[in-house]
Amino acid sequence: MDRRGDSWAAYGLWCLAGTGLCLGVLSILTFGPFVLLVTLALCGWLLWRLDFGWGMLGLLSGAAVPVLYVAWLNRDGPGRVCTVTASTTSCVDEWSPWPFVALALVLAGGGILAFVRRRRT
Repeated sequence: MDRRGDSWAAYGLWCLAGTGLCLGVLSILTFGPFVLLVTLALCGWLLWRLDFGWGMLGLLSGAAVPVLYVAWLNRDGPGRVCTVTASTTSCVDEWSPWPFVALALVLAGGGILAFVRRRRT
């Protein structure tokens, strides 16, 4: 028997909520509180409209998106990365992107695998 909380649509909506929650936490000192406010409203709406189910595992998979974006921003790292233009030179310190890629793969893969496995039982 398939409940609404166990559907792929529910999983996708919870993925969106997971993306918003992770983005809000990562950017808490800038625009994060506004993202968290909207995302918490989305979570409240999802809890009101859908049954509790395995679709909530989408929170894990959705959190992988901002983590993967952090990996993309650090793609030239690790170390000091300088950009030279005709009039300026700017340097920034970047981290290694590979721990972020590994974390994103664990989050996305774990969420999808657990959802598919639990949905079958």
